[in-house]
Amino acid sequence: MLADILQDASEVEGAVPIQAVTAKALPDLLTRLDPPARAYAGSIGFDGAAGRTALLPDDAGGIACVLLGLGGNNGTGDPLVAGRLAALPAGTYRLADGFSDRALAALAFALGSYRFGRYRESRKERPRLVLPEDVDGAAIRSAAEAVWLARDLINTPANDMGPGELAAAVEALAARHGAACTVTVGDRLVDESLPLIHAVGAAAAPGREPRLIDLVWGEEAAPKVTLVGKGITFDTGGLDIKPSTGMRLMKKDMGGAANAIALASMVMAARLPVRLRLLVPSAENAIAGEAFRPGDILKSRKGLTVEIGNTDAEGRLVLADALALASEEEPALLLDFATLTGAARVALGPDLPAVFTPDDNLAADLAECAATVADPLWRMPLWAPYAETIESKVADLDNAGKGGFAGAITAALFLRRFVGDGIAWVHTDLFGWSPKAKPSCPEGGEAHAIRAVFEMLRRRYPAK
Repeated sequence: MLADILQDASEVEGAVPIQAVTAKALPDLLTRLDPPARAYAGSIGFDGAAGRTALLPDDAGGIACVLLGLGGNNGTGDPLVAGRLAALPAGTYRLADGFSDRALAALAFALGSYRFGRYRESRKERPRLVLPEDVDGAAIRSAAEAVWLARDLINTPANDMGPGELAAAVEALAARHGAACTVTVGDRLVDESLPLIHAVGAAAAPGREPRLIDLVWGEEAAPKVTLVGKGITFDTGGLDIKPSTGMRLMKKDMGGAANAIALASMVMAARLPVRLRLLVPSAENAIAGEAFRPGDILKSRKGLTVEIGNTDAEGRLVLADALALASEEEPALLLDFATLTGAARVALGPDLPAVFTPDDNLAADLAECAATVADPLWRMPLWAPYAETIESKVADLDNAGKGGFAGAITAALFLRRFVGDGIAWVHTDLFGWSPKAKPSCPEGGEAHAIRAVFEMLRRRYPAK
């Protein structure tokens, strides 16, 4: 539990200090150590490399101090390298000198402490960190809890995380923060004019029907901020079935929803003065007699008709209905999150989500906030000439496009057709997964861009 990992200074005495040091500053630091400690650091070859630690002993055989290497000359590597401290032996530690951003280091420790224990819980006692008195402990805990929530949701396999379980997670969050939550299920989606969400999930087994999850929180008169998250709890590809290698990680295809849910939790925990709406169109893209087919033409909530060029391009379909619904109340900000395209990963890799927005000022704000909180993202162009690739000869749009190029851009251009004119909109195409362990994250589900977006929202709508 996060509460066992982060402790307030008033609760702890005698915590072991952690000293951060760059490779350049290490020789000077070594001269200030006691001779035995200096000798020990030399004997283990501690060189200040990024993420490397040295546990310097005291006279009683305990730990007198921990050294954390920052690497390089100026420690300009991974800003969340302090996540490595989560691998320290059980005990209580505190941040001493050498950390340029103690709040970020404490957050990195919390993020690096995450373990997915739903099916195999470790009994190993973990280290604890005393939060520095000069940081906002509540904000650090809220951010860490949100990231842990997103990771838990993504890591849970599809047999235990279908549309119903995803809805239950949102309902639990709503109850925690006093929000309203409604869920539109199955054939009611057609009645409520959400036909694309219904079509994508029509082939799912009984009990796993598609649904739209709709959470609302905050004062009605406050600025409207709407989050939309793609909630495809498993994606076979539909009748355009994926190969087994492409299907292996498709439990994470609800990663956009997980990130939107986690961001909503941060907004409500901070009590930002906004009227928050969270929309999660959720479905399982299954294969059965009711599955939608290549060549089908479907009508969307907005009235645009969509020719199905590929049933594996289903995420943009459920998002289209949700974005159209969100646009009807003209929010001040509309932000969607989705594990949408492999093309974004080819362009930017697994760690760097692609963001698209026609608003230059909004893009600049996001970039600045991303750098501030070490939650990277990268703006990609909404290149209008590529829209010709999603034209259809028989419908308003084709969901898959032609040519095979610029897939992340054409997907974003498809979504843009369902966003109301004049609405400030950001689309985030993320991976939702860490393919290898990093200091701040084990291999598995990951949150992307939500801390950057929250920082942007916090600045625009400061809590009173």
